[in-house]
Amino acid sequence: MTVLLVLGLVSTGACSTSTPAATPGVTHHPCPHAVDRNKGCIYLGVLSDLNNGPFAQLGKSLQEGQLAFWNEVNKQGGIGDYEIDIATYTRDTAYDPRRHITEFGNVAPHVLALAMSFGTAQTLGVLAEMDEANLVTSAGTLWSGWQYRSTDRGLVLDGGFSYCTEAVLGLDWFAQNYYRPRTLDVVAYRGNYGGDYASGALKWALDNGATITSRIDTGPDSEVGNQDIPIAEIMADPPDLVLLATGPTETAEIVGKLAKSGYTGRFLGSTPTWNGALLDTSAARALTTMYNYTSPFDGWDGNSTGAQRARAAAPAEPTDFGYNIGWAMSYPMKALLTKAAESGELDRSTLRKLLAGLTVDSEGMAAPQSYGRDEPDIAAQRAVINVPDATTSLGSRTVAADFRSPTLQRISLHEPCTR
Repeated sequence: MTVLLVLGLVSTGACSTSTPAATPGVTHHPCPHAVDRNKGCIYLGVLSDLNNGPFAQLGKSLQEGQLAFWNEVNKQGGIGDYEIDIATYTRDTAYDPRRHITEFGNVAPHVLALAMSFGTAQTLGVLAEMDEANLVTSAGTLWSGWQYRSTDRGLVLDGGFSYCTEAVLGLDWFAQNYYRPRTLDVVAYRGNYGGDYASGALKWALDNGATITSRIDTGPDSEVGNQDIPIAEIMADPPDLVLLATGPTETAEIVGKLAKSGYTGRFLGSTPTWNGALLDTSAARALTTMYNYTSPFDGWDGNSTGAQRARAAAPAEPTDFGYNIGWAMSYPMKALLTKAAESGELDRSTLRKLLAGLTVDSEGMAAPQSYGRDEPDIAAQRAVINVPDATTSLGSRTVAADFRSPTLQRISLHEPCTR
C-alpha cells in the first residue's frame, strides 16, 4: 500500500528508535550545532559542485536551500530523537567524476545517507558502492534513469521530472505560448544530461511533426574553450527554436553571440542552464527577450505552501533560484527518515527497504512523487516555466507554475531515455 506523507516541517515527535551504536551516521551525541542538545544526530553527506566547477553557482545555492530546510526541521523538533546535520560531511567535487569518487570514499563511512549526490555521471560512478553499502541518496541530477528501479537500484530519491520529460514539457508550453516550431536545434553537453534532454526533444518532435535539424554536442567552456562551433552550425541553417542543455556560462555565450549575429528565433533551456548572475553579462538583454527555462519546482516567487516556507526560512535573499530546488529536493529524504524513525529501525538497510512505496508531497512545490515503481507516471509530471527578469528578486519570474504536457499524455516511456 502506498503511504502518502504530506510534509509540513512540524516535528514527528520524539519517537524512540533502537539504533545500534555501530550504525553509520547515527549517534546519540548531539549534532555540532544542535538546537536541542538532548537529541542525537543523524549525519547526511553532500557531494556537490561548490567552488570552481561549471555548476558552482547552482551547487552553492542548492546547499543554501538544503541547509535552510534542515535547520527548520531541527528547530521544530528534528526527526524522532534526532536532529540532522548535512554540513559536517559536505564535500566539493567540482563536477569532476574522479573527484566525486574520491570524496564519496571519504564521506560514505560516516553518514546514514547522502542528502545530495550532484551530477549524473558522478552518481553513476559510485552507484555500485552505494548498492553494496545500502546508501540511499537524494539526486542532484534529473537523469531519467533515476525513475526506474532497474537502473537506480532502489537507491535514488529523484524529484519532479527527468531531463528527457523536461524537454517535452518545455516544448509543449512553448508551442502553446509562442509558436509551434517546425525545426529545432539542440545544443547539449555530452553525456547523460545532454543526451537525456536531446532524447526528449526528439520524442516531442516525432510526436508533433517537427524536425531536429541539428544535435550539437558540446562541453563546458573550461573543456572546449568556447561555443563558436555550435554557434556557427546554428547560423548556417537557423532553426525556429534552439534548445539548450548546457551550463549557464555556455548559455549566455550562445544566446548572446547568436542574437548579435542576427538570429531571430528563441531559446528554451533546461534547469541547469540558468543562474541569476547571467543578468550581469553582455547577454542579459538577449536572455530577457529571447529565452525561457524550465524547473521541476516552484521558484522564489512561487505561491505553494512549500515556496512560502522556503522564503520565510531564508536567512537572507538567496544568491540564486537553486535555493528553492535545494529546499524542495529535501522533502523526500525527510519523509524517508521520518518513516524509518517511526518503524524503530533507523539504519541504511531500512531506509532502502522503505524507499519502495514512499510517496511525497512537497507542500505543492512539485507534483507528488512516488518511489520504488518499475516505471514513472510521466503523464502526471509538471513543469514550472520561468523568464529572466532583472526587476524581480533573484532575476527570474515564473510565467507558468503548474504546466502539464499533452504530449506526455500520448507517448510511452518504459525505460530510461539514455543509458
